[in-house]
Amino acid sequence: MAGSNGKQKTVRDMILSLGLIGIAAAVIYVFIPHDDSAPDIKRVDYRVELLTARRAASYPVAAPEGLPETWKATSVRFQGDHFDSWHLGFHTPDDQYVQIEQSTQKPAVFIDEASQGARATEVTQKIDGRTWKRYSGGRYDALVLPGKGSTTVVAGTGSFGQLTEMARALKLK
Repeated sequence: MAGSNGKQKTVRDMILSLGLIGIAAAVIYVFIPHDDSAPDIKRVDYRVELLTARRAASYPVAAPEGLPETWKATSVRFQGDHFDSWHLGFHTPDDQYVQIEQSTQKPAVFIDEASQGARATEVTQKIDGRTWKRYSGGRYDALVLPGKGSTTVVAGTGSFGQLTEMARALKLK
């Protein structure tokens, strides 16, 4: 029966090793700092890109004026070689996303891309004297403003109230 004693020691040693590994993992978890909160979204300064877009675009470029500081600009780009496309994205106070998209691209294609699949509804709304058409059902809801030679889309995960707030703040220059 000498062989059975060796097997018992092997099993006991494995259990002790697993216990020590568990204790080491617990110590590391407790004493190594970790943050489970959402990362802070960085604010971007879009003034330079806005000036560039307003000089280069073939249409009046839209940007908000007078939005509360709690609306955080998070992304910006102007692509003159891609239908003069303008993009400005914002993180809202309640952790939603709202973007402004403008382009000279064919409206049907552009609206589908900017709203990520939303479809036109029968609802229109007047915002500062301009008639916007509501789109819904895609990844984003959207307000669409057709223009002469370009289309403006305010879209995102935010509510129609937030989309309207953004559209109301837009200044075309």
